[in-house]
Amino acid sequence: MVEMNLHLLDRGTIMSDRNFAVDGTTAATYSNRNPDADYGEFAVWNLLVDHPEGTVLWDTGSHPEAGDGYWPAPLFEAFACPDADERDLETALDDVGYGLDDVDVVVQSHLHLDHAGGLFLFDGTDVPVYVHRREVEFAYLSAKTPAGANAYLASDFDHDLNWQVVGGERQLLPGFDLLHLPGHTPGLLGARLETDAHGTVLVAGDEVFLRPNYEDEAPMGQSLTTSNADWRESLRRLKDIERRTDATVVYGHDPDQAATLRERWH
Repeated sequence: MVEMNLHLLDRGTIMSDRNFAVDGTTAATYSNRNPDADYGEFAVWNLLVDHPEGTVLWDTGSHPEAGDGYWPAPLFEAFACPDADERDLETALDDVGYGLDDVDVVVQSHLHLDHAGGLFLFDGTDVPVYVHRREVEFAYLSAKTPAGANAYLASDFDHDLNWQVVGGERQLLPGFDLLHLPGHTPGLLGARLETDAHGTVLVAGDEVFLRPNYEDEAPMGQSLTTSNADWRESLRRLKDIERRTDATVVYGHDPDQAATLRERWH
């Protein structure tokens, strides 16, 4: 176990139909052909890990101008981020007593627009930015061609960054291992942290948006996965690690868990 301080940064909210996150949350039936929609808020967070060998920022969140035309209108309509300007990265860091200059390493779990929108703040710096090779490939394919997926913006990640491309799984720092968890995207990264204060912490991120995705193994909507088979295998791996280590599993956008962990780790 390694002495690490963890801070879950409050990066605001995403508002969307819950069917995106948990497939079939609201479904029409023969007797109820027009059910009420289940529309609500999901949490957006970044994780700051103050490790003896450096301060690591996990993801950079939404661009502060997401609601001012930076995000394409159809994407904002589906996944609105109305408070991105109020909960920008510098504000969130300041809340826990840190600044941009304190960040030694950035890890991008993936390059979707609600996770990579703060990378511009590291443009032209020597701060290493870790990302999986398959994620870089898929992000550029998606943003620059008609193929791929639609949640990538080249303007988020096409910067002069000190990219550190991960080909597989590796130790980032002692007690801090990067895991490859494909399914949501081909190159999704998670992490296993062995902390002295909190035991084993598994950063599942967008492998599981909400608690039911993990605890009930309820799949996410089809638009949020690139491979159901990979998603199932990544879920199995996480559950196996949790079973053996009694780990805390951190979900990608669960608002109740985010609030609890923010208070517990502060």
